[in-house]
Amino acid sequence: MDEVIPAFFIQRDDAHFTLLFSHGNAEDLGLIIRNFWEVSHVLQVNIFAYEYTGYGMSSGSGPQETSVNSDIECAFKYLRDVLQVKWEQIVLYGRSIGTGPSCHLAARTAVRGLVLQSPMLSIYRIVFHLRFSLPGDPFQNIRKVRSVCTQVFIVHGTRDEIVPCWHGQALYEACEKRGIAYGAHWVEGADHNNLEIQAGETFYEHIGKFLEHLRATPISASLQLQADTSTL
Repeated sequence: MDEVIPAFFIQRDDAHFTLLFSHGNAEDLGLIIRNFWEVSHVLQVNIFAYEYTGYGMSSGSGPQETSVNSDIECAFKYLRDVLQVKWEQIVLYGRSIGTGPSCHLAARTAVRGLVLQSPMLSIYRIVFHLRFSLPGDPFQNIRKVRSVCTQVFIVHGTRDEIVPCWHGQALYEACEKRGIAYGAHWVEGADHNNLEIQAGETFYEHIGKFLEHLRATPISASLQLQADTSTL
């Protein structure tokens, strides 16, 4: 039996980019849709958000890494093949657990950019405060970024009590070594669940500047090669 994946698409006539959004663990589409109408207006972007298997109104027994990664692949292919959005105009935006599928997709195929909000290095590294991977460790973002070719923008609160800020800092350093780090926005005093509130207007200003940078910057040879050789 095929699973049903709910989604919403907010479209603007003046939008150049479409954000493919992957939400956090304590969220679902019903909780975020109103806010993203405002985000679409502020950033002048289209927004496509999808639900994870086992979350909200979706079918399935519960979210697993393999199913969540499959969900974002389906969402991407729907954007590209059905809605006819070119990969050059798709920017991935993952929040918290949503950085896992976002890194997975960016490692598999070409997208124009990647925004990681409160990202983890991996799940076990959060739970056990590790700086190395264990067998079976889910959502190993630190490993996935080795195959990412697009520009990456990281934002993290310095007082994040769920995913400590050093996770975001280590990911930034890994991206910087590969030449794909656009920059980072460390929000002083912000925790995991109030980051946007603590940052205020500067939160979306920084994302807006990242999008402007993407529009003004030519596509790299490595990213174009990833697009040409992708099997997704």
